Parts: sequence; structure tokens; C-alpha cells
Amino acid sequence: QVQLVESGGGLVQTGGSLRLSCAASGRAFSTYAMGWFRQVPGKGRAFVAGIRWDGGGFDYTDSVKERFTISRDNAKNTVYLQMNNLKPEDTGRYYCCAGIDQFRLRTGRPDYWGQGTQVTVSS
Repeated sequence: QVQLVESGGGLVQTGGSLRLSCAASGRAFSTYAMGWFRQVPGKGRAFVAGIRWDGGGFDYTDSVKERFTISRDNAKNTVYLQMNNLKPEDTGRYYCCAGIDQFRLRTGRPDYWGQGTQVTVSS
């Protein structure tokens, strides 16, 4: 069992930066692929970024490439999402997730979800 707790969301102006963190419980954290999804009202969760269990295998949705960076620290059981040059369309609730492999993650079928953290980018 893995429990995920996100933090770091907030209100930021266009062009600003935020760093989201996701703290995981459980000794198996280092064996899971990790990722971030975004959800806006009235829509389903959309993939944003993913990372393999060993810290490689970076994967981003096209709209955040060159602006967002996903990373992980297995010693701290934490995954991060550094978000730079934020745009109003980045607004949404960001969910951390863990999956046994990146394919399950990428296709929206992770094994565990966090509760989410809200990111609002003002224009």
C-alpha cells in the first residue's frame, strides 16, 4: 500500500513558478513509476508528466515540455514537479500517482492516487 500526499500548490501570476511535492509512505516507493495528472472542473484527469522508478524515463505531455520538470528522490520517498513559465491553461488540480509501470501510469490507470493540490495561474 502506498499513500500519497501532495503539497506546493497555490496562486501564481502568469510567468511564475511553483514546485509541487508528493510525499509517499510505504517501503515500495522506489519500485513504482510516479506521475502527475491535472484535472479541471467538468473534465477528467489528464496526464502531465511521468518518471520511471529509477529516475529516468521522463515523459511529458506536449503542452508542458520545456517548462515542467519531474524528478524524484527515492531516499526521501518524494516526487517533485517543477513548473516554470506558468500559463493560465496550467490551472487545475494536480494529482500525484504511483503505478507499477509507466504504461499504466500514462494510460491513466495508476495503482494509487493522492488527494491533489490546486494550482491557479492568473492572467
